[in-house]
Amino acid sequence: MNPFERTRLGSTEVEVTRLGLGLAPLGGLYRAVGAQQASGTLERAWELGFRYFDTAPLYGAGLSEQRAGAVLSGKPRAEFALSTKVGRILVPGPEQPRGGGRHRSEPAVDHNDEIWAEPVDLTPTWDFSAEGTRRSYAESLDRLGLDRADVLHIHDPDDHYADALAGALPALVALREEGRIGAVSVGMNQADMLADFVRTGHLDTVLLAGRYTLLDQSGLAELLPLCADRGVSVIAGGVYNSGLLADPKPGATYDYLPAPAELLDRALAIQDVCAKHGVPLRAAAVQFPLGHPAVASVVLGARSADEVTDAAEMFDHPIPGQLWRDLKDSGLLPEEVPTP
Repeated sequence: MNPFERTRLGSTEVEVTRLGLGLAPLGGLYRAVGAQQASGTLERAWELGFRYFDTAPLYGAGLSEQRAGAVLSGKPRAEFALSTKVGRILVPGPEQPRGGGRHRSEPAVDHNDEIWAEPVDLTPTWDFSAEGTRRSYAESLDRLGLDRADVLHIHDPDDHYADALAGALPALVALREEGRIGAVSVGMNQADMLADFVRTGHLDTVLLAGRYTLLDQSGLAELLPLCADRGVSVIAGGVYNSGLLADPKPGATYDYLPAPAELLDRALAIQDVCAKHGVPLRAAAVQFPLGHPAVASVVLGARSADEVTDAAEMFDHPIPGQLWRDLKDSGLLPEEVPTP
């Protein structure tokens, strides 16, 4: 499959490439990137043919959006799709200590500082109100230097479902009706609540992170069939489960925490099957989600030009059908899981 083939999201006019670029790493995820490296990463992506980019205010407390805008604001606007997110407002605050840790946090003030390596003087705070949603979007556009985003995701409303349903979702629907965005979405690391949002009838797409991968197909139980039935497109993120499926070894992370031994063993077993067919594990991990008809695009993060190049190569790497058969015969994939 051509990584840069375009497909529409739901019944909207928004077109994304089958392979999109996730911009969390450009906000300094785990390690500092810097403006120059971020720019080189985006320019390489553009050169290769990436035309879908996903960012968020949370990523580096605005750094990712700023760095995306520094490059993309100079590109022909009609040629690419961009998504960002709402649910957190950036407010002035002291620089937070940096270190290693979990991607999600639960308090009312959502510093998420443990995984962002570059100091900033802003602090993300939860806000799923309609007013906060519009403010978040306006501030994102300022950082991006763009006049619109094509897709807005409600970001991580796990502990704020009622607020997001009453505030953020109607605000996004209104923005779509006003022509200020092209598609309404919710982005989460779980499938069950995404299914609840899909049932409202207001979504065009969802961003499902880490729940439809070679290691976790929980999205298949309800969400993906529901999306296929409703004509809601799925964007698959977190296909490496934060690192384990990119390079399974002791110390690798799974969903932003050290991988449990049993999951490391499973990832190594999948890697062995891939190796017998001359296929890198990364290639199988990137291509796997597109075996389901509801999945429109896979978003993969990158922090350098080399990683962008690798992402495109992995998406385009030939995979024989027998590899998927062998994974099922080995019990490493359920028999009912659709494969490319």
